[in-house]
Amino acid sequence: MVEPLWTPSADKIANANLTAFRAAVEDQWAVTLPDYAALHDFSITEMEKFWVSVRDFCGAVAESWGDRVLIDGDKMPGAKFFPDARMNFAENMLKRRDDGPALIFQAEDKVRRELSWRELYDAVSRLAQALRDLGVGPGDRCAGFIPNMPDAIIAMLATTSLGAVWTSCSPDFGERGVLDRFGQVEPVVLFTADGYFYNGRSHDSRDRVASFATQLPSLRKVIVCPLVDDDPDVSTIPNAVTLRDVTAPYTATDIDFEQMPFDAPVYIMYSSGTTGKPKCIVHGAGGVLLMHLKEHVLHCDIKPDDRVFYFTTCGWMMWNWLVSGLAARATVLLYDGSPFYPDGNVLFDFADATKMTLFGTSAKYIDALAKAGLRPMETHDLSSVRTMTSTGSPLAAEGFDYVYDHVKKDICLSSIAGGTDIVGCFLGGNPVGPVHRGEIQARLLGMAVEVFDDDGNAVRGDKGELVCVKPFPTMPLYFWDDASGARYHDAYFDKFPNIWRHGDFLELTENGGYVIYGRSDATLNPGGVRIGTAEIYRQVEQLDEIVEGLVIGQDWDNDTRVVLFAVLRDGAVLDDGLRDRIRKRIRQNCTPRHVPAKIVQVADIPRTRSGKITELAVRDVVHGRAVKNQEALANPEALDLYSDLPELQTV
Repeated sequence: MVEPLWTPSADKIANANLTAFRAAVEDQWAVTLPDYAALHDFSITEMEKFWVSVRDFCGAVAESWGDRVLIDGDKMPGAKFFPDARMNFAENMLKRRDDGPALIFQAEDKVRRELSWRELYDAVSRLAQALRDLGVGPGDRCAGFIPNMPDAIIAMLATTSLGAVWTSCSPDFGERGVLDRFGQVEPVVLFTADGYFYNGRSHDSRDRVASFATQLPSLRKVIVCPLVDDDPDVSTIPNAVTLRDVTAPYTATDIDFEQMPFDAPVYIMYSSGTTGKPKCIVHGAGGVLLMHLKEHVLHCDIKPDDRVFYFTTCGWMMWNWLVSGLAARATVLLYDGSPFYPDGNVLFDFADATKMTLFGTSAKYIDALAKAGLRPMETHDLSSVRTMTSTGSPLAAEGFDYVYDHVKKDICLSSIAGGTDIVGCFLGGNPVGPVHRGEIQARLLGMAVEVFDDDGNAVRGDKGELVCVKPFPTMPLYFWDDASGARYHDAYFDKFPNIWRHGDFLELTENGGYVIYGRSDATLNPGGVRIGTAEIYRQVEQLDEIVEGLVIGQDWDNDTRVVLFAVLRDGAVLDDGLRDRIRKRIRQNCTPRHVPAKIVQVADIPRTRSGKITELAVRDVVHGRAVKNQEALANPEALDLYSDLPELQTV
């Protein structure tokens, strides 16, 4: 076996939450669990006992949990956890009411703000009273078209304290993108800000809000939160009021948390929508709470008063994940704006200033730091940072090297994988285990993950589909406007009945870790051999001349040929010499089947608003098919670069 890049010290293992949890499970259920593997096996063979232990150890609160833990546990979909419970999601986020910091916020170099737990509780109390008087109650939807700012969290908590449902997207969405989402779920209240900051400039949101709000007839009120201006003019927005004015009549009191069923909807999330109108994925309050507590407390080793950060917008599921840090009694750190303004040091400056303990980001951000030649280890303290998490796309082995060589040596680098579909993770960190180069550490507790071949057989050492063979609490309740459940079934259970197929193409390694090679619906099939696009990206993006690549399979001569599109550094030229070096590197480090038949230079790569490249949309353009929902893209104009390319019309 290859030596790990990092191994936790005996002291770290002894003091890890996971170690204490394993001991608590042994004591609670009179079992012997000598290591993580044994604990994981217990978590999926004794699911009811496991989730009771998570609930108890992590301090989840409810009016009543009921006697039953799991019913119809052999059904996916259909299994129900804690079917008799009565609880409130926001109550679990607001267990503290002291003067310690709950939220620390920075919007580039323009705005800094801090709220104590007491101030957060009081702000939620006042807003919840205002929403109740607006008629908001259980099952109603409140929406946020809002930056990643404290008021977004206050609005979500006030909404869910009433048993209502929160849904959000980031304020860089265009009008059509907002209506494709909120238009389906019919919110009764819209929260927005007057604008946001990005790359040192302010961007006014009010005209867009005024336009799309008139096309949402369900809206009773638009509540505008100040960010760019302390007292923004909201007169151009129909039925709008500032947050200050709507809460002014109310005095903070004890919050009357609406007690709801475990499976009461709490969030509506959206698929990327690049192949049609976004799917509206409805998640339950209790499932999200327990899943996030498990991931934060056990897998990220978050303790009370830790400082937890994820670079995200309110349009990505990692925002929902981040906010749940409050349930672990940790301080949540919010940053809104560009991660490279004024330069690539800004998030590390933020880390030092806030004494960050968990630094959450994306694989693309780590790659961008490496390409920019930044060396945070030499320029920043970072002594408080214990964990770095990476998601959004597979983190290449070289990304692991970069973190340990140039960010911090003594850090648990946890590449994590899951998604909006489960508002959580299947695979991720194990703070008491080693980190191996290029590998996700482990299956998360409670997640019966396997790698299946096309015939539904579990495999090791071969690539296959990521599946989960037993139920878990954050399986979606349903899709909005899918009364028959047909769209839900087709999304996850079409290939392997009663088994969740997630859509990732991956491999279980000899170390017991996992390597993800991309989305299974974007895998390439030249000559009938399945190839993950991430394998090619890893090789190509190591070349200095190349900033980023995108790979598709083009239908050609009754087969599929691999096409690589490359964005080059300024001054670089895609000549025959560079093409030869690209092909040679891929052939030497992958296989001959990975070698692109065509390599084409492009100026830009289309991506979703959460930063993921859109291979399927480019494939559709190349094949002359319409891209159904370009509003889902951050830069839809980039698709034009791939239309009718003469290089793709020849052998």
